[in-house]
Amino acid sequence: MHTTVLLRAAATPAAPALTLRPWTENDVAALIEAYRDPQLRRWASAPMESEADGLRWIEVERQGWAAGDRLAFAVLEAAPDAPPRLAGNVVLKNAVPGKPVAEVGYWTAAWARGRGVAPRALEALTAWSFDTFRADGLECLELLHQADNVASCRVAEKCGYAFDRILPASPPLYPLDGHLHLRRAAA
Repeated sequence: MHTTVLLRAAATPAAPALTLRPWTENDVAALIEAYRDPQLRRWASAPMESEADGLRWIEVERQGWAAGDRLAFAVLEAAPDAPPRLAGNVVLKNAVPGKPVAEVGYWTAAWARGRGVAPRALEALTAWSFDTFRADGLECLELLHQADNVASCRVAEKCGYAFDRILPASPPLYPLDGHLHLRRAAA
């Protein structure tokens, strides 16, 4: 999978356009800043406190692109008189040829919440995932989140990911019960 994939989500009357692109080392400072948010840290599986942490995280994402099994995108919001600003992350995991199911995930920077960033970025990722991997057998995308993450539940449902079932806790990644949402490829 080539790492120059660019996805776009159109502007809305209330929010600028989004660009989704693979993470780069230039994103480290913005990534660390985003992880200073206690809400984001609550859902994160690993701390992000230093430049070294950020570089390690971005290297894992780069390796995911190289292997083709973890395709993560920095979500950037256009700014009229400034460089684009990091608004979040979306990721497609385990889209393997012949496997009918893959997983999506996302997070939004604190400053960008409530602006439709997560649903627009997730919808762009979802459309691209089915367009790109359907011919290889992708039929369904799974979205998992902790049961107490109400905002993620709303984003999932807004993007057509139907609630499927409650999953039992699986520490340390999911210390509490989780929700599984599914979105199937259009017929």
